[in-house]
Amino acid sequence: MNTQVFGHKSPDTDSTGSPIVWAWYLNEVKGVPATPVLLGEPNTEAAFMLERWNLEKPTIITDIADGQPCIIVDTNNPAELPDNINGADIQAIIDHHALVGGLKTKGPIHITIRQLACTATIMIDLMGEDAAKMPDAIKGAALTCILSDTLEFRSPTTTDHDRAVAEKLAADLGIDIAAYAADMFAAKSDVSSFSDAELLRMDSKEYAVDDTKFRVSVLETTAPGVVLDRKASLMETMTSVATEDGVDQVLLFVVDILNEEATLLVPNDLVKGVAEKSFGASVDGDAVVLPGIMSRKKQIIPNLKV
Repeated sequence: MNTQVFGHKSPDTDSTGSPIVWAWYLNEVKGVPATPVLLGEPNTEAAFMLERWNLEKPTIITDIADGQPCIIVDTNNPAELPDNINGADIQAIIDHHALVGGLKTKGPIHITIRQLACTATIMIDLMGEDAAKMPDAIKGAALTCILSDTLEFRSPTTTDHDRAVAEKLAADLGIDIAAYAADMFAAKSDVSSFSDAELLRMDSKEYAVDDTKFRVSVLETTAPGVVLDRKASLMETMTSVATEDGVDQVLLFVVDILNEEATLLVPNDLVKGVAEKSFGASVDGDAVVLPGIMSRKKQIIPNLKV
């Protein structure tokens, strides 16, 4: 049976590109029939990647059938996966996030979780010498994933190895990293066509602190003013999104890629307390700037307190 390869819901660039990269490897190198799929509409940067490298957008699925062979990439969190994920036949996990727990498998599987900034970096390591066989489009997808997850090496999650792999891919492709990353981030920053609810869910993860459930949303942009101009309506929409998604509060961090800081919207006393206890911030008004905060995985989620 054909193996489905997918990442998390609300797919960002890594969760769009890495399934494509690994499905190529399974099909073309390992001889295992595999298909990349998505668990939602890709964000604008991921859409840019697909167009730039002439890659077909994977089919979007809403759930998975009992016994369906699958490989999970860029997450290991059941909350970010299809509802019936434990009914599927999980064959492998390739990830760079903390181990959450809760997944059940039909038997022993391959699990690779490494302290790297990007799933695509791990995949290239796992391919070994076979990585040289990647066509330009697959190399381009991998490069885009790494530059996205590292914010062009600005993110504190970046390792020397991520940088070295990206630079090798760029050299193979004849790509100027700075110019290409600028085009990527411009695409990511174009959010004019998205509703407030779509923005709040676009790049978000559910996370609980004690008994308080959050949807932690991050918008990475080179034009933070475009998002912050919608501050009032975004904060109003947080209430309905939280209710619909079964969480207590939406936290929105607008990450300014170029200035290397995040702005947290502060709609109420709960979020004010989160800002003060988690980041030592002094809050005066409905938003607070958090210098140096760039990474949800390394700087935001681990520090959240209520």
